[in-house]
Amino acid sequence: MERKERLDLLRKVLVGDDISAMIIPSTDPHFGEYIPDHYKVLEWLSGFTGEAATLVVTQKEAALWVDSRFFIQAAAQLEGSGIEMMKLKVEGTPSVADWLKARLDADDIVAMDEDLFPYSEYMEMTDSLAPLSPALIEDPFDKIWKDRPALQFNPVRYVDGTVSGESVSSKHSRLVERLKGPVPFAYVVTALDEVAWLCNIRGTDIEYNPLALSYAVVTEECITLFLRQEMLSREAMSSLLGQGVVLRDYEEFGRFLKALPKTCVRIFSSGKITARYFFAAMDNIHQHAPFRPYEPDPVAGGTLASMKAVKNSVELEGFRRAFVEDAKAMAKVIDWVRANAGSGITEHDVAMKLIECRSECPDYLGESFPAIVAFGANAALPHYMPPAQGSAVIRPEGFLLIDTGGQYTYGTTDTTRTIPLGPLTQRQKDDYTAVLKGMIDLSMAVFYKGMRGCLLDILARGPVMKAGRMYLHGTSHGIGHNLCVHEGPQSIRMEENRVPLQEGMVMSNEPAAYIEGEYGIRHENVITVVRRDGEFYGFETLTVLPIDLSPVNYDMLDSQERKWIEEFNSRCRTILG
Repeated sequence: MERKERLDLLRKVLVGDDISAMIIPSTDPHFGEYIPDHYKVLEWLSGFTGEAATLVVTQKEAALWVDSRFFIQAAAQLEGSGIEMMKLKVEGTPSVADWLKARLDADDIVAMDEDLFPYSEYMEMTDSLAPLSPALIEDPFDKIWKDRPALQFNPVRYVDGTVSGESVSSKHSRLVERLKGPVPFAYVVTALDEVAWLCNIRGTDIEYNPLALSYAVVTEECITLFLRQEMLSREAMSSLLGQGVVLRDYEEFGRFLKALPKTCVRIFSSGKITARYFFAAMDNIHQHAPFRPYEPDPVAGGTLASMKAVKNSVELEGFRRAFVEDAKAMAKVIDWVRANAGSGITEHDVAMKLIECRSECPDYLGESFPAIVAFGANAALPHYMPPAQGSAVIRPEGFLLIDTGGQYTYGTTDTTRTIPLGPLTQRQKDDYTAVLKGMIDLSMAVFYKGMRGCLLDILARGPVMKAGRMYLHGTSHGIGHNLCVHEGPQSIRMEENRVPLQEGMVMSNEPAAYIEGEYGIRHENVITVVRRDGEFYGFETLTVLPIDLSPVNYDMLDSQERKWIEEFNSRCRTILG
């Protein structure tokens, strides 16, 4: 079925319900980075496969909003669809609300799927759309998407204390201590990685993330876990029940929220709960006991996200083990690339070779994100992923950038190496060195307790800017423990983030330089925050894959930087044998 036919089917539904337009995001009810095929309605309608976009369909027109990561991709994939591309954060691009108000009349109805909008975004959209009339509707796509994929529920495994380092009952007690007050509370957990961490469960319902479709509600008495119970092994069920977890079916979540006691204070993030479940939770509530939208205290860190971000000693040891296994695989791949560059291998071949080599480890569970393998000018696109058909042939010249990660039973990895494959210009060598200098300087940072990531960003970005280059993405993101490779709430970036860096947080360290149409360079290690002396902190580098120093302009490095990189490479080679 052609995209125009699919859009026409949706328009017939809208006309029949007297709806003038519909806003369709690329999300699911858990608002994760990767979503099940069942919820890829934006892709089904538009053909756009990027992970972040918003599609708006009126009875006559359609437009897709994407950010700069996807301008080239969207332009190609929308060709012939009749859908106009809108470039976010580009001067002259209207917002979704302004675009709609220019086309519709006052009081026209604009529909939003009640399961695909967080409550906070629904309220913001309601304000910005006025005088149009926003309306929450049930999913209309079951009516028109005839071969729509069903939700997949796969076996769920339990992670015991030898891997997680903490029991479910202990996590429950710690969370209750932070949340309890003078009246009963119900803390509603909808993010899949938060449920997984709290209940020590992992699954395969989401691609690249070892997560199970699930919800949880925490009270002072217990954790109620909502999932497909038949997917739990006998051992997993026994472990959960033995720690006081109450099991309910995934589909019971909404009814459970409606039945919460009237005087119970509802606690949740208004940006993580769907509009439907927000109103379900508010269906039965005393006027003097309203909900409490949970805005995390950046200092106290009183949410599951902030608790999860601080890894214990067992989790950190698991990370170290995972990075050793990952480095072995990546070293094999890099050697293979060097030996075969110029023989016809492609970027996609390298991505497949990464999976092959990682799979030699029995603890490997799959990739933590789609591998970025970018040769030459393709590396100037920060989020480039090689297509199975038509990816670039790798030649013995310039740079090949590989940004890849794996999931292991005891940790999650994310590593980037820029590999010189042939003669380089002096400018390429200087850029390579400037980016490396930024990574080293952040690695050596010493900072005071309570400092935020934005205050350290200049250490990594400064040498790159001094070289006349710039990268617009963040320098660092948090990383989950056999969970999501992109994890909050901490970060190191130019923009303010009030969350302080705490001992045990695991983060990336990835400055870069991108020269459009020519090449891209990124060096990435993973680091963890450690205590140095008293109230001072620093970083330990977990990655153990050596960095090629053949392109380095040593005149750009001071003695401390030279010592750091030489010791790093020596340590890596010792560990890898």
